Amino acid sequence: MRAIPSSISGCKPRRKTRRIFVGRVPVGGGAPVSVQTMTKTDTRDVRATVAQIREVKQLGCDIVRLAVPDEEAARALAKIVKLAGMPVIADIHFDHKLAMIALEGGVDGLRINPGNIGSREKVREVVRAARERKVPIRIGVNSGSVEKEAAEKYGAGTADALVASAVKHVRILEDLDYREIKISVKASDVRRTLEAYRKLSVQTDYPLHLGVTEAGTFLAGTVRSSVALGILIEEGIGDTIRVSLTDTPAREVRVGLELLRSLGLRRSGPAVTSCPTCGRIQVNVVEVANRVEEALEKYYTLNPGALMPSVAVMGCMVNGPGEAKHADVAIAGGVKKFALYVGGKLLKTVREEDAVEEVLKQVRKWRD
Repeated sequence: MRAIPSSISGCKPRRKTRRIFVGRVPVGGGAPVSVQTMTKTDTRDVRATVAQIREVKQLGCDIVRLAVPDEEAARALAKIVKLAGMPVIADIHFDHKLAMIALEGGVDGLRINPGNIGSREKVREVVRAARERKVPIRIGVNSGSVEKEAAEKYGAGTADALVASAVKHVRILEDLDYREIKISVKASDVRRTLEAYRKLSVQTDYPLHLGVTEAGTFLAGTVRSSVALGILIEEGIGDTIRVSLTDTPAREVRVGLELLRSLGLRRSGPAVTSCPTCGRIQVNVVEVANRVEEALEKYYTLNPGALMPSVAVMGCMVNGPGEAKHADVAIAGGVKKFALYVGGKLLKTVREEDAVEEVLKQVRKWRD
């Protein structure tokens, strides 16, 4: 089906928040929901890390986060930032010196929990450096990083504990008159994630970074993240997202972008719909649909940012023609052939083996 403009997407009005900037990417304050991922490489390996960053950038990722476990990784950030071509966030734990090195290296954002990087003076030092460079800080609380006091009061891993822990960290920064903040409260299951973000959203006007922590492998993680993030965004909650998967950053980005497209909040990138198939089909819809999607992803990679038509791959002539009229480019299966539709009108019939290339031809013409 055609992509739905955000103005009629059906989502509730977005929650009003402050606006911050991660590099040149606006977050909150009515800005489009941005997509993030995290590299899976050793940050000390500059070449491999930059290659992974460039891959997700081509797919449409807005912001990338890097783990910074030690000083060598922190010092590698200066080179990575220069080569990345997109906003880079440094993920820091326990050692405030790593945050200072990251800031000196030119990162566009920090993810820290002020309560675990040392004394108040060390936190003050990081905040001072971040303020000078206009770098925002994300307070990131997960089920496994809840403050002991909050866990004892509300129960370890509960939504209330996540929110209380996040608010405590936020207060530390506010006491230092720092408000370039975004917050996340990620649980490892859907219900607690929903509860935590809903409760946090009425306590603060800072932008919220949405995610389900430890969501799982590609299938399980995609389902959990899509349910939780989709519901929250539909409710107007959330300003930036990460789909956490035990998989590649590229697949995280693809799922995140598709989630936003499904809600009518993104129009860039390939949008392919296809029928689930049944006993009526006389063409290999599964193979053709997958090949079409793969071909469009490659095309978009070579033409990043291009506005793409909606594409449908249908299996038979029962529902195919009707569904095809709702897509910019569509094919509907017959006997070893497909009917090709453009703009809802039948253009011609093509052989099954030529179907993918014929769709690509129309996509190229549509863009021109």
